[in-house]
Amino acid sequence: MATLQIENITKRYGALTVIPELSLSVEDREFCVLVGPSGCGKSTLLRIIAGLEKINSGRILVDGQDVSDMEPPERGIAMVFQSYALYPHMDVDRNMGFGLEIARTPRQEITARVARAAESLHLDTFLKRRPRELSGGQRQRVAIGRAITRKPTLFLLDEPLSNLDAALRVNMRVEIARLKGELNSTMIYVTHDQVEAMTLADRIVVMNAGRIEQVGAPLELYEQPCNRFVAGFLGSPAMNFLKGTVTEVSAGVAQVDLAAGAMIAVPLERGVPAGSAVELGIRPEHVRLNDDGEGPEVSGRAGVVEMLGSDTFVHVRKGEEMIVVRDSRARRLKVGEEVQLRFPPGACYLFEAGGRRVSRLAGMADAA
Repeated sequence: MATLQIENITKRYGALTVIPELSLSVEDREFCVLVGPSGCGKSTLLRIIAGLEKINSGRILVDGQDVSDMEPPERGIAMVFQSYALYPHMDVDRNMGFGLEIARTPRQEITARVARAAESLHLDTFLKRRPRELSGGQRQRVAIGRAITRKPTLFLLDEPLSNLDAALRVNMRVEIARLKGELNSTMIYVTHDQVEAMTLADRIVVMNAGRIEQVGAPLELYEQPCNRFVAGFLGSPAMNFLKGTVTEVSAGVAQVDLAAGAMIAVPLERGVPAGSAVELGIRPEHVRLNDDGEGPEVSGRAGVVEMLGSDTFVHVRKGEEMIVVRDSRARRLKVGEEVQLRFPPGACYLFEAGGRRVSRLAGMADAA
């Protein structure tokens, strides 16, 4: 168990700055997930914490100790890689205990630690197999077990499930969630999969171009994104964004004329002048399809209908706008059929031209 403080670090490769000045704190026994698009710097940040990449400035503290200049083995950190990185000529038993052998740990303790890790990961019956005799999920569990046996102060996991098929990803996600509770350790997990982030994290760190956009609990980020980037990154299908213009602001409410052909009133948290170009955001599950109710009505035609069983995703074309609707009642619409959409004002977000959210969320106001 350990705390982690990252203080004003920068990382450059020659003239290229991949991480501008960045700070982050991770609490003891917290499961912190780093998410963001490819190239945003999340794996680089993880490698910096592990000591595999050197920083150009700033410092990294583990439990208050500055480890910035320490070599990886001295930091007390274990890392699970995307590629498993198992020794092909060693069986599972030896793979999991080899790091302890290098550290000259007594044989009896190695055996005990490997046995405990194998039991928690359901690998008891595979200890004498070699990696080529294991499935992808089993290999990933061996890689995690190798980290567990070292009893590190920090667990770092770099997209550990990305090489698995869909079913194995779900199974391993459940395994990691179970281990999270059993190990009671500090974990930092990198992924581009928002389902993993939303289901596993105590806190999510959303990164973009080497910078942190927002940090918070999963539902906090989902419901209260600070800007358009965070709002669009979290959620599947992604949030809908509709272009509009503010025609009037009165008593903290903006009247927005949508290019999709409707007027909507949105409560403001921050001022925005009349005449401003804005974007209205609404999640697919909040758009009402062929319903009477609150909010302006927009007509359009179903362009693509994706029936997934429990849900149907309807892609509705309105002029130049494409609006995705998530309909849990799984109506069997036909492509080209005309539909009516409603946007409940309480579920709408408003973003100014720079991407900052300016709307006041109903949930936030109620909580206050």
